[in-house]
Amino acid sequence: MVQPRRKRTIDRFIQQDGLYHVNLQGLTNGKVINSLTLIDSISRTLNPYSDAKAFVELATLPELAFVVSNTTEAGIVYDPSCQLEDMPAESYPGKLTQLLYRRFTYFKGDMSKGLTIIPCELIFHNGVQLKQVIQQYIDQWQLGTAFQQWFTMACPVYSSLVDRIVTGFPSQDIETIQERLGFEDNLVVRAEPYYLWVIEAPETLYQRFPVDKAKLSVHCVPDEQPFHQRKVTLLNGAHTLLSPVSAFYGIPFVRDACKEAIMGSFIRQSLYQELSPSLPMPKPELDSYIADVLTRFENPFIDHQVTAIMLNAFAKLRARELPSLLAYVTQNHCLPQRIVLGFAATFVYYKGGLLPDGSSIEVKDDPQIKALCERLWTTKSIAQVVYALLCDTSLWGQDLTKLPDMLDLTTSFATQILHGEIKKIVNKLS
Repeated sequence: MVQPRRKRTIDRFIQQDGLYHVNLQGLTNGKVINSLTLIDSISRTLNPYSDAKAFVELATLPELAFVVSNTTEAGIVYDPSCQLEDMPAESYPGKLTQLLYRRFTYFKGDMSKGLTIIPCELIFHNGVQLKQVIQQYIDQWQLGTAFQQWFTMACPVYSSLVDRIVTGFPSQDIETIQERLGFEDNLVVRAEPYYLWVIEAPETLYQRFPVDKAKLSVHCVPDEQPFHQRKVTLLNGAHTLLSPVSAFYGIPFVRDACKEAIMGSFIRQSLYQELSPSLPMPKPELDSYIADVLTRFENPFIDHQVTAIMLNAFAKLRARELPSLLAYVTQNHCLPQRIVLGFAATFVYYKGGLLPDGSSIEVKDDPQIKALCERLWTTKSIAQVVYALLCDTSLWGQDLTKLPDMLDLTTSFATQILHGEIKKIVNKLS
């Protein structure tokens, strides 16, 4: 395991000999799961910033076959300041290129010594992007045609999608967990039981990576896009839709929103009737995934605040809700009212003020978007604010007021929310 950045050290992993526990908490088939599993598969940990030579020499291990990364969305970036002579390169793709070039030279271009690279960063087509950045370093560092061909032919880079909610270190419960373990583990990580790993790769990958025989929920598929879109629309999209509505309804947590009779019905209707029809996958498959999503939302162990999901909400609306809205209009020649309510509730949320529980709304977004909303809500009427936001092509890539009834319905919903009537709307749409 290699440390990806300077500031995120792996000293604790070194202190604990690479050992740590995973705490799975949630529901599986209606049964409560609260397990602790010791992970003992890490044989070595390396900090390339303090021991760059040891890192690069990993390339000389004959048995090395796979590189799997999770450096966050900010990890797969091209930094032109990185140089081949840096020990190590600052960016993750730069480090990987250094490792690959060392392997190429050490094994004299042996095609059988290529590495299979599987990024897990939450970026659509992460493999495509990683391969492009590596190519940029090959060109910038003038590593030659022979290395270029070896990388292209011997080192497949597969895009992948990871679907699991990981809440991280359980700081509030760590003392109880350590008492249960009988010793001190400062690397416990908490996650839900559900998981899915989709790899855009030929099934021949199973021959070298036999997850199918291990009966794991890891699948090689010809195209990751449908699975990516399913997750973004039904998991992330449902979060984005329910969050502002639930906040004004007076329910602070996702779990409680799903369990409340009227809000719960609203969320289910949103998923089944407005979000899923936009996806080009078989209905039974979508319905099964929705059932899993609802179970995950109702996880009794996760206090997922709806206000936390409101971070960068305008970008989330565009990526997660807008495609479903447009598809619904095309298919049904009318508006998906629950999705429109999500837009209206988000617009009102960005006005600021107080929520029903008395807490203050803290808008967290791009400074330009925050300034735009503050200026509009300060100087314009409700109808003018809604119009200005909907017709702003920089926000949506198009003028949403051109959709029949979109302006009127969004304005009506926003007005009712400001008058404290959101429960009336939700009840009607449930």
